[in-house]
Amino acid sequence: MTDVLLSIRPKYVDAILIGSKQYEFRKQIFREIQQPRIFIYSTSPVKKIVACFFPGEIIEDHPDNLWKQFGEVSGLDEADFFNYYEGKQCGYAIRIDELEQFHQPLDPKAVIDHFVPPQSFCYVKFANNSPIGTQIP
Repeated sequence: MTDVLLSIRPKYVDAILIGSKQYEFRKQIFREIQQPRIFIYSTSPVKKIVACFFPGEIIEDHPDNLWKQFGEVSGLDEADFFNYYEGKQCGYAIRIDELEQFHQPLDPKAVIDHFVPPQSFCYVKFANNSPIGTQIP
């Protein structure tokens, strides 16, 4: 089974986990798989896989329109949002559904062969028939 791993800064991970960030915003989107599980890799200093979710609706639109639709549930301030999309004519909003926070964050090097933190996202298959590959911990 192929899943998606998203790199997300810890302050935004925290906003996802408390529910104030209900959409994840991306400049590019995964396209190779249908119905992926999306795992959240919290970047430095955490450097762990801390949760996963299933994507709900994925909206493709101009950043101005994404902000108008989802700004209140973005978990971002307006300046950060537009700095992220600076110079872009298109962006994606991914609704976070069925979020599962892991009781024990996972060391990605223990569950993903040859792990390298992705800049934005990457496709992953979990190593050694890890339980994470067949069920949500």
